[in-house]
Amino acid sequence: MFEGFVDRRIDVGEVELRVRYAGDGPPVLLVHGHPRTGATWHRVAPRLVARGFTVVCPDMRGYGRSGKPVPRPDHSQQSKRTVALDLVRLMRTLGHPAFVVVGHDRGCYVALRMALDHPDVVRRLVVLDGVPISEALARCDARFAAAWWHWFFYAQPDKPEQAILADPDAWYEGRPELIGAENHAEFREVVRDPATIRAMLEDYRAGLGVDREHEEADRRAGRTVSCPTLFLWSTRDDMVELYGDPLRIWRRWADDVRGAPIESGHHVAEENPEALTRALLDFLG
Repeated sequence: MFEGFVDRRIDVGEVELRVRYAGDGPPVLLVHGHPRTGATWHRVAPRLVARGFTVVCPDMRGYGRSGKPVPRPDHSQQSKRTVALDLVRLMRTLGHPAFVVVGHDRGCYVALRMALDHPDVVRRLVVLDGVPISEALARCDARFAAAWWHWFFYAQPDKPEQAILADPDAWYEGRPELIGAENHAEFREVVRDPATIRAMLEDYRAGLGVDREHEEADRRAGRTVSCPTLFLWSTRDDMVELYGDPLRIWRRWADDVRGAPIESGHHVAEENPEALTRALLDFLG
């Protein structure tokens, strides 16, 4: 994976982040979701580099081989605001004061927070397979709870760690022939680490508390994303089933938003990198 990419650790203040990057052109930050690492982009990043972009693929704090801060009572050490600030500092260290950000799954919440908190930094925003946390919770019904039960289980103290660590290979499924053998091996290695499991669960605990509160404060203040925004959703995920027209939700959050479905399961960067890359290139121009 990532042939020709630099692979290093960079101190961004409270933590060090593991990051892979390459290219010589307009910068694009790719932010992974749960339980993946930056390796989830291994089929997309080289394609973007080949088309003239600089591509940066970090492991978010708490994930992969990046630092795991000590949990706080309010879980704010793993808040999307804190993670977004890490990544802004990372990009500044790499010489990119402004850039495009693409976020998938939990990473899409980080990308949204970055665009809201740092509008002078984010030139374009791409969100994949998610709506804002507060919007999902506001629509929570029995169908949502049955499909997304893990949000509420992961928020409980201690029990999720015990359940996952009893057999992380069984908990975190993945087919190496589908997602790539090296990518599969990397995420399966890191989910055997108790500190990684705790930090990833802290992501969800922050989501139901401090992250939701930050989003609700944005709505009360009338804050929206000012840069051009693209929302892409996987046809074999449950965005339409849960939300009808999920793009309509994003129109409440972004002044200039467009979107389209991609034929794929949830992990679109691994399952249909060609279509995702085409959609990104069309948006980036």
